[in-house]
Amino acid sequence: MTEPIVYLNTGFLPASQAKLNIYDLGIVLGATLTEMTRTFRHQPYRAEDHVARLYRSLKYSGIVVPLSQEEMLARTNELAEANCKPLQPHEDIGIVHFVTPGENALYAGSAGAAGPMTPTICIHSFPLRFSMWRHLFVDGAHVVTPSIRHIPPQCIEPKMKNRSRLHWFLADKQSQAVDPRAITLLLDLDGNITECAGSNFVIIKGSTIITPTTRNILWGISLQTVKELAPSLGMEFIEKDFQPYDVINADEAWLTTTPYCLAPCTKINNIPIGDGKPGAWFKAMQQAWSQRVGLDISAQVLQPDS
Repeated sequence: MTEPIVYLNTGFLPASQAKLNIYDLGIVLGATLTEMTRTFRHQPYRAEDHVARLYRSLKYSGIVVPLSQEEMLARTNELAEANCKPLQPHEDIGIVHFVTPGENALYAGSAGAAGPMTPTICIHSFPLRFSMWRHLFVDGAHVVTPSIRHIPPQCIEPKMKNRSRLHWFLADKQSQAVDPRAITLLLDLDGNITECAGSNFVIIKGSTIITPTTRNILWGISLQTVKELAPSLGMEFIEKDFQPYDVINADEAWLTTTPYCLAPCTKINNIPIGDGKPGAWFKAMQQAWSQRVGLDISAQVLQPDS
């Protein structure tokens, strides 16, 4: 089997040779900015948007990397082409970018006295295991709102995609105590719906898609795709605060995310949403998305493992 390649700092190397130093602030402080793109038919989808968002996060964080956006995108496409070559036509990959401030040789547990550092840059990929999400397309997702709350935007800017995620790990433990397959949906300090660890969350009332406000969430590239497709389906798209009460009384709810694009959410805290089954609007949106990317997304996820 051909070993996948990884881009690390200055060039490509086999994945087995890609290593991080224990003094890297991505490990010491959890200071890591990240993105994830997927391929459709082996071609990266909206990679330009993901890379652009990564560079906005870097600018906000004060991290300057030696690669331009165009160069980062070119390395991304090179990696995708190489790592997709061994795949079957129906298989695809996820592509991860991450950047850290670099290594702090003093290891003081703080970035304060580190001095000048060279950022760590990595691009790697993994095969998309669609079997992991098959149950979402059949039964729908069950979201659970644990006691742990979303980090307020006054503490960490949610528009900056990062890996400071211990609170998500702890929240998942609570959610999975309710249902081993549950997906955590965090509330903010005022009880408003925010987002899931790896996806945005929206509800549908009538023909209106309602998303939490951008002040509380990372605006996903997949969420943007839903917004773009909505008018062609005769749907309105709005941002507003809403609470679990509104989710329980919604007609439908969806998860939007890079790996599987869109999934129905049929239950919150063990209470059915709508009739507890994937709804008609979900099916229409999924079909529109499939037409956009030239691939039947549902068929790809539901196909038996080879």
